[in-house]
Formats: sequence, structure tokens, C-alpha cells
Amino acid sequence: MGGCARARWATAALGFLGLLCAVLGAVMIISVPSIIRQQVYKNVRIDPSSLSFNMWKEIPIPFYLSIYFFDIVNSQEILRGQKPQVRERGPYVYREYRRKTNITFNDNDTVSFLEYRTFEFQPDKSSGLESDYIIMPNILVLSAAMLMENKPMSLKVFLTLAFTTFGQHAFMNRTVGEIMWGYDDPILNIIHKYFPDKFPMKGKFGLFAELNNSNSGLFTVFTGISNFSRIHLVDKWNGLSKVSFWHSDQCNMINGTSGQLWAPFMTPQSSLEFYSPEACRSMKLIYKEAGEFEGIPTFRFKAPDTLFANGSVYPPNEGFCPCRESGIQNVSTCRFNAPLFLSHPHFYNADPVLAEAVFGLHPNEKDHSLFLDIHPVTGIPMNCSVKLQLSLYIKAVKGIGQTRNIQPVVLPLVWFEERGAMEGETLQKFYTQLVLMPKLLHYAQYERCYLFWSSNKKGSKDKEAMQAYSESLMTSAPKGAVLQEARL
Repeated sequence: MGGCARARWATAALGFLGLLCAVLGAVMIISVPSIIRQQVYKNVRIDPSSLSFNMWKEIPIPFYLSIYFFDIVNSQEILRGQKPQVRERGPYVYREYRRKTNITFNDNDTVSFLEYRTFEFQPDKSSGLESDYIIMPNILVLSAAMLMENKPMSLKVFLTLAFTTFGQHAFMNRTVGEIMWGYDDPILNIIHKYFPDKFPMKGKFGLFAELNNSNSGLFTVFTGISNFSRIHLVDKWNGLSKVSFWHSDQCNMINGTSGQLWAPFMTPQSSLEFYSPEACRSMKLIYKEAGEFEGIPTFRFKAPDTLFANGSVYPPNEGFCPCRESGIQNVSTCRFNAPLFLSHPHFYNADPVLAEAVFGLHPNEKDHSLFLDIHPVTGIPMNCSVKLQLSLYIKAVKGIGQTRNIQPVVLPLVWFEERGAMEGETLQKFYTQLVLMPKLLHYAQYERCYLFWSSNKKGSKDKEAMQAYSESLMTSAPKGAVLQEARL
């Protein structure tokens, strides 16, 4: 009888213990995802106490700017009306440093800041030197000629004489350093005198002269401290909630983030939207596929086919017109009215007639598409490669002798890639705090009670299973990571 009673008591105790573990397990299943979510919220908001704040303030990811020039092979033949031929030169690689200053937290859950960028040439990563000479279209001469197209003939003759006096031609032979960071040009004085509102750049003229040691405008973004639903979204840029470069309200909207961080907990239905001061517009990237970067799960986002489509192909882009062939965007309204166009390199994903009009272009997805790899739980970029091309529309302008018989063509000037990837101590810390810990917590919600139960029933076999699982998490960490002990 005593044995039967003890058996009943043991059965009842085990039943109660099982029920208790089931209840605890249910509580953990409910509470642990909330704990993980709260941990992510706490660490990705723009708050001096958050884990990502120092990353946001002074981005630790090494960024590199790679420049590829289109060297003109047959400049004299182009003047006689023949098809242009180009030769790609580069890359010329620069280390890019970014730092935020004037950080001001406002009362409406926003923070304002200026971000400065500096560039340092990297000869060991480059296929040439800044002293290399490149033959390119003379942007000042050809842009001024286009501005004069509908002006009186007397003014055109005057400009032709001025170009001749100062030795200006339709094409120029300049060094990489001059093209990048600027050169003295007397024609600037003429442009400033006769077109004072058309060309705001003062001093030297260079394609990237305004980017070095400068900022891209005053951003005001939501911090997510009080209202997490708007985290990282741009409230204003230079005090504006929309720009006035384009011809529709939709195209003038400032949407998305400043292009550095996005809201966490992404899904394949998410998109990456950001405002680019250099492109003078908002851009949206779309989900492509899931992947991994150094053991960290990522979502890859790419440019949609409609990003630079013209208004006839994609009506919402009509506001960016006047348009030419699809696949290039006219940016003249935000670039001193010069006939400049933005696109993917080599006119990738554009109307084929653009690449066919210039010898030496070979568009392909592998070399000329852009992507961003984002950690979907936190919205933090892991690896990115943004590739864009700047082109100039040129043609003969009657009355401007320097343009002679140039046939109308969109001629590529340069394409560039901004690339960055998380690495080193930053990557290790990110993995430990925002990948490993949530994994262990997620595992714990299902296994804690089971292991407690089974350890009393089956010994150490299941304990060894948990140990093996924990070790597998450790070994999936980035190479060289020093993982902190996770006490569950």
C-alpha cells in the first residue's frame, strides 16, 4: 500500500511539475519575443544610451569611393559627326570618412545634424594615379553652348570668341585630380558675368569638388525614442519637408531615411526608401533575396527597373521630365541647368539605344547593378555597393563654333561605386549583442523547461544536446569574434 501511495504521489508531483513547466514555457513563448523586440528597439534608436548611437554618429564601416572615367578615344572624329568611342579607366579609389557634427536633439522626437565627408586617395587600391590624364567633354563649354541654343546669334558669336580667346575647346585633357577636385578655368568668370544665377559653384570647377570636406545639408530625422513608428525617417532636409526641383508633388517629396539606417523587423514586403541630396530626390529599393554576411542573416535590396525609367514607361516619373530615353534621369534642374543625366553604369537597365550610340560600353548586371544588404531585425546595413553614372548630353549648337558637327548623344563622363562593409570589432559586437543573444533567448523559450524535466528523467544526455547547440551558435559567429558569456 505504501508503495502504491508513493507512486501516486510521485505521479501527481511529476504531473504538477509538467504543468508548471508548460505554464512557464507558455509565459516564455509570449515574453521572450517581446524581450528581444524591446532589446532591439532600445539599441537601434538614436539615443546616446543605445548600442548603435556611436555607429550612427561616426560610421565605423570603412567606405571606399571607386571612380571609373570614360576616356574619349576619338574626340576629333566626334567633332566631325562620327560616333563616340570611349575607354574605361580606373578604378581610382578613395577612402571615404564620414562624421556627424552639430548634433541637436529637438523637442519633437527628432535630431538634427550635419554629416561631413572627406576623401583620401588610395594608390595601392587604384589602377592609376591622380596625375593620369583623361580626355573628357569640356562640361563648361558644352553646357554653356546648350544654354545659348535659343539666345540671339550676336551673343553666340561673342561666346565663341571668348572660348577662342581663352583656348577653350569642346574636349579637354585634364588629370584625374583636376577632374575630381577642381581646376581654375577663366570661362567661369564669363559664366558668372552673363549667367549669374545659372552656375552657383565658385572658384575651381571639379566633378566632386563640392563633396570633399563638406556636408550634404542639414538633416532632421526622427529618433524613435518617443514614437518608434517613425524611427530614422527624415522630417526635414535644410528646413524643407519637400524640394522644388521637379514638376510634381510626388517627385518633390522627401521620403524615407537619410540612407544610413532603416526601421527594424523587416519582411520581404519591406522596401528601402531614402532621400539622396546628390540625386536631389528620394529613391526606393526593393527586396531581392535573403542571404548571409559573415554569419549574420541579411536581406538584399536592389534598384527596381523603374528607378530611372522615363515618364512614358513609368508615369509616376513624369515629374522628373523633360525626359529622353528610358533609363536615364535628367538632373539639370538641380545641377546648374547643365544637361546632365543620372543612370546605372554603362546605361545598364536603360534603353539599349543609349549604349549602342557609344563604342566601348558593355552594360551587365554583375558589374553595374547596385545592392544593399540589411540585417532585417535591426535595419542596419552590413554590406553595400551603390553604383551610379553621370553623363552629359552634347550636340552641335548653331553659332557656337567649338561644337562644330557633334551629333546629338548622351555621352558618359564617369561612373562611381560607393562600397562599405561592416568588419572587425564592430562586426563582433554587433553579432554578440544583436544576433547571438536573441538566438539564445529564442532557443531558451522552448528548451528551458524541457531540459529541466529531462535532466531529472534521462540524465545528462539532453544537457549535452543543449551544450552542443550553444557551441554551434558560438562557431557561427564571425571569424575572430570574442563572444561574451550568455547567462540564461
